[in-house]
Amino acid sequence: MPTEERLTRAALHYLERYPSSSANLRKVLERRVMKACRFHERDPEEFSEFIDATLDKCIRAGLVNDATYAETKAFAMKRRGASSRKIQAYLTAKGVDRGTIETVLQSEDQDELSSAFIYARRRRLGPFRKSADRTERRDKDMAALCRAGFSFELARQVVDSSQETLEERGLIFNDTS
Repeated sequence: MPTEERLTRAALHYLERYPSSSANLRKVLERRVMKACRFHERDPEEFSEFIDATLDKCIRAGLVNDATYAETKAFAMKRRGASSRKIQAYLTAKGVDRGTIETVLQSEDQDELSSAFIYARRRRLGPFRKSADRTERRDKDMAALCRAGFSFELARQVVDSSQETLEERGLIFNDTS
């Protein structure tokens, strides 16, 4: 049966492996309690105070901090070329409140265009594609950028950019035509 001590150990074990928001850690602990309650045929509501106490301990100890979690995840995702929309959707799904997300996204120094170029380079879209394939794959490349959360105008700007634009931005251009 779940006890406060067991839930604390489970939370610490989870936090050793994964960074987490407070809402995400609550979901993890609730799933653990649900699994034990199904096996022992008990009501999960009996253990909600244990979950609250464990979560409170983790927050007071500084193991869980939503603002730090959001900053870290946003920075890592931006570095890999994620759009602001994608970052916002991810953090919302992890239970970070809207105000924290907005604060983190406003403090990011990398602009959306740079992220779009990083994403295009990673996926070899637009100017990072072989010259022979570039014109016939233009619409598909734009669609890929739009699905990644970038605006249509930004996608058009990235896909239609020239080698000079890439050199100005400091991006490596590998044209193997």
